[in-house]
Amino acid sequence: MSNPVFTKKRKSPGFGGSEFASAGTMTYDDVIMKTLFCMAALLAAGVVGWANPSLMIIGVIGGFALAMVNIFKKKPSPALILAYSAFEGLALGGVSAIYEARYEGIVIQAVLATLSVFAATLAVFKFGNVRATPKMMKILLVAMFGYLIYSLINVGLVMFGVVTTPFGLNGMNIPGTSIPVGVVVGIVVVIMAAFNFIVDFTIIEDDVNSGAPEIESWRNAFGLMLTIVWLYLELLRLIALLRGGGDD
Repeated sequence: MSNPVFTKKRKSPGFGGSEFASAGTMTYDDVIMKTLFCMAALLAAGVVGWANPSLMIIGVIGGFALAMVNIFKKKPSPALILAYSAFEGLALGGVSAIYEARYEGIVIQAVLATLSVFAATLAVFKFGNVRATPKMMKILLVAMFGYLIYSLINVGLVMFGVVTTPFGLNGMNIPGTSIPVGVVVGIVVVIMAAFNFIVDFTIIEDDVNSGAPEIESWRNAFGLMLTIVWLYLELLRLIALLRGGGDD
């Protein structure tokens, strides 16, 4: 429920049906390889975006449009999913270059933090036998909607000049403290992303065990990419706030 990709996948016609039998069934290796392909496309485009930050807006628009197409497409399209990854690479490359110019070393910090959260969550899933439950998914969905509303309000306040700090409400200190609101929000969002990985891993496991068609590994990879990109961006902002970004 927290990831629209997986919700859509459950509704795909022929899921696990005979029409895909000749193509084989999905394995964990399939998901890993498809995710690596997507990451390669993202990183290659990210190099271009890093060198040309002005292309960031193209990446943002293209990435959003293709994300919507891939989410609502009945059958996953490898070409469109790889294209989404490339556009996201342009966007992330540009955003990363801007942050790096202001906070030297922040990109490697955010990358390592993203990998650490992913690895820790995977370890908890693998060795701690933690699985997503319907209750967990409902709580996560409510939390994500709450964060979406907060983000939209924050953007509106910045656009209309009500809040003038670099990160909007996130850059303002909690009353009576020197801690930016965004630090607390960022930590909560990172925890949300970690839970989102648990949901992702649980559904991938269920799909492998139920004999989902091999083509669905592309949709699984796309879903993981959505969470990874979201987590990386949130960590970039959180680290910037921790380094004093809200005081500029």
